[in-house]
Amino acid sequence: MKKISILLAVTFLLTLTAACQSSNEKNKEAEAMAQKNQQPVEVPPQGGLERAYFASGCFWCVEAIYESVAGVDEAISGYSGGHTENPTYEETNTGTTGHAEAVEVIYDPEVVSFETLVNVYFGSQDVTQVNGQGPDRGSQYRSIIFYQNERQKQIIEQKINALEKEYGTGEIAAQVMPFQKFWKAEGYHQDYEENNPDNPYIQNVSIPRLKRFQERFPELLKESAEH
Repeated sequence: MKKISILLAVTFLLTLTAACQSSNEKNKEAEAMAQKNQQPVEVPPQGGLERAYFASGCFWCVEAIYESVAGVDEAISGYSGGHTENPTYEETNTGTTGHAEAVEVIYDPEVVSFETLVNVYFGSQDVTQVNGQGPDRGSQYRSIIFYQNERQKQIIEQKINALEKEYGTGEIAAQVMPFQKFWKAEGYHQDYEENNPDNPYIQNVSIPRLKRFQERFPELLKESAEH
């Protein structure tokens, strides 16, 4: 019986690995197609503040991480990377809209650079997990890092090249996509971690992820986030 259990476990792991590899290959094909066919949309600065866009699992988690970074004025939860207009949370969760949960990071480039935001991105996630982060699984939770111009694209690619030396070529799951449009999520998703500290998901997933990031990058934090 023990041998059968071990065999079943090994078979499951091999099947899961194969599925992840297939999903990652499809993601990379979509990434290449987007880069070939779409010109990135550049969002102009407003009041000296710039905007950057990231998808990395649940947007509640990612929003809280970026809002703890010095120089970030605000992070907004929403959807990006898909093909439908005006996506909703319910629609995006079906995995059929093409959108991923994403955040719009509004930041002061005089205080924090785009390169640092990219470092925050990769430093606060499992860089090898395909179509999800932690317990959140599905294409709507896939990792996408969006660029608005060639300079940003080069910064992202340089970071990925450096990570591949550590993890192996092709092991970084994040798609690198030209930014097109960001759709703001429903109001109850905004500042969700702050407004719902007793929520079981926030307690068991979001806050631990935030704390891991803060312990790793204390030098990047706002003074209010250090305590």
